[in-house]
Amino acid sequence: MQHLFSMHASAHSNNYRQAYVLLLLGFVFLTLAWLGMFNSFSIGVLLLGLGMLVVGLLNPRRFLSAGWLMTSLGVATFLMFRHSIPESQVLTAHLLAIGLGLLGIAWMARCGYISAGALTPGFFVVGVGVTEYLQAIHLIPSTVVPFALSLWLPGFGLFALGLVSLAASGRTYLAERMKTNVHHGSIAVHSAKEDGRRKEICKRFKIPKK
Repeated sequence: MQHLFSMHASAHSNNYRQAYVLLLLGFVFLTLAWLGMFNSFSIGVLLLGLGMLVVGLLNPRRFLSAGWLMTSLGVATFLMFRHSIPESQVLTAHLLAIGLGLLGIAWMARCGYISAGALTPGFFVVGVGVTEYLQAIHLIPSTVVPFALSLWLPGFGLFALGLVSLAASGRTYLAERMKTNVHHGSIAVHSAKEDGRRKEICKRFKIPKK
């Protein structure tokens, strides 16, 4: 039982570290974006993926699969806007990036790093498809693409993920503490009942107490 509690404490500690690293990375990228540094390098999507990939090492069940998929898409996006990929091969490059991302996610699930039914990668792929479609029919404001390519995207994205992760970790910790207290309370009640029964038997049969 003590080993189980220590495992829960270690997991909660890693979750909090992950949230703090996300907040720190988000703050750093927001500061660099505000200073106007590296905003013209089209690395916003790539840095968002790398940030999630780095914090995913602290707890592979969180952000690791999404970080790997986002990093793959970020590499394709970076090469596309640096004109290293011809316009006729943009769709092929993104499909290849998604394929590599899904292969990596399948490997993570096979190794037990993530659950086999993780929905986050699917949501990311759907989000990318919707974004590409809206961009193709010119329904996305002209400021969205520069925002996504600059450091503002990883700044706001990682900072928001840090806040969500911190709130989720705190709620999970409180739930585990309540479960532990209830468990200890049930043990105490059971022990008190056993003592009461033992005393009653001793009185009934006049057995001397030990």
